[in-house]
Amino acid sequence: MTRVLLFLGLAAVPLIRAQSLAPQPDDRFKADVLLIVAHPDDEGMAIGYLAKAVLDQHKRVAIVYGTRGDGGENAVGLEKSAALGAEREIEARKAVGSIGITNVWFLGAPDTPGQNVLRSLEAWNHGSALWQVVRLIRLTRPQVVMTWLPAFSVGENHGDHQAAAVLATEAFDMAADPTAFPEQIMEGVGTWQAQKLYFFSDTANPSALDGKGPQYPWDEMSPSKNVTYGRLALESIANHRTQDYPGLLAERALKANDFGPLKQMKTRLVLGKSLVNGSVTGDVFEGTVSASIEFKRVRGYEPELSSGVSAELGDPWAFYQKFYKAHDLPGVREIFPPQMKAAISSEANIPILIHNSSGDAVSVDVNVDAPREWGSPKGAGPYPLRPHESRTLQISFPIPAQGVGTSQKVRVQVVGANRTIADLAVDVTIVAKD
Repeated sequence: MTRVLLFLGLAAVPLIRAQSLAPQPDDRFKADVLLIVAHPDDEGMAIGYLAKAVLDQHKRVAIVYGTRGDGGENAVGLEKSAALGAEREIEARKAVGSIGITNVWFLGAPDTPGQNVLRSLEAWNHGSALWQVVRLIRLTRPQVVMTWLPAFSVGENHGDHQAAAVLATEAFDMAADPTAFPEQIMEGVGTWQAQKLYFFSDTANPSALDGKGPQYPWDEMSPSKNVTYGRLALESIANHRTQDYPGLLAERALKANDFGPLKQMKTRLVLGKSLVNGSVTGDVFEGTVSASIEFKRVRGYEPELSSGVSAELGDPWAFYQKFYKAHDLPGVREIFPPQMKAAISSEANIPILIHNSSGDAVSVDVNVDAPREWGSPKGAGPYPLRPHESRTLQISFPIPAQGVGTSQKVRVQVVGANRTIADLAVDVTIVAKD
């Protein structure tokens, strides 16, 4: 009898132990904030806040970079292309490691020049990149996702920045959907619904972001480090030495101990969406909970039915109008009116889409009102459309050799059947050539 009990007792030990050690998500990769950006050094837009979150709020932050920044310039060496990308990856790891962020992933997408979000999404292989970002949200299980603002605005406005924002928004809405990339469940990651989505922007008009979300001044002192978050931010950014801006600029400011206008900087955030209670300008973690929350389905794309003739600004504006509705982001739509920048002595182009949803052939007139000193625009005139035809056209006009910093409004009026079909306007800001 003793032998039986001893056998049963020994046999029960591994059974009980196995039950107590049932597999759980790996806590080493759990994040409170997942930052999704395009290039090494993009984190600098939020680094003042991230320093506060990590060092003094004791939050866990992880970062996803879409590219290694291999398409940029090198301010301190000869390395270009893939070699530069390898250097910039190291710089990024050192930069964020200076404030305690160690979980970093690079998607390996090509660094794509330009301001067209659709071009960047194509170069990044949109579907494949989204697949990766959804997986990383499921792996890190963040309460908060933070990314660039998905908008076309005057400022740096890189197409890759916008692509990172599009992917982050889509992944925020898909990561908790068990029908989205279901094969990932076989990898041992479960679905996950993040609770808040925040944006930041390099717009030339940062005051447009005021009141849209919380702000974190760089001149606030860090209790744990006894220096300002601005100094911690600059010490982090200075690791990006291959980049004259912002890396070498931060390094020079630190050496001179002269922060100038940097003293007034702040991390400005826009609350894109929240699935928990809390105020728009409250702290990032206001209202969040540590446990998983239920999947929140968004509206998704729904075509607008029309029976007549209509006109709209083309891509990227046409894309974003559909994107904001599909992902329940009405507030983002109102931040910036349609705007663009154009270099002196260049040609600016405004795309226009005209739709004939009727069963009859029609003709419309396109009239352009631009500053007289800019010269004669191209693209105005009559345009015939067959039944159910959509047409894309370009309004082009030359930009003069002066006027840097000024902004002018260009209006495009589409008229048909003795009525105004659309009155479209774009603010064009003249900038110096690169």
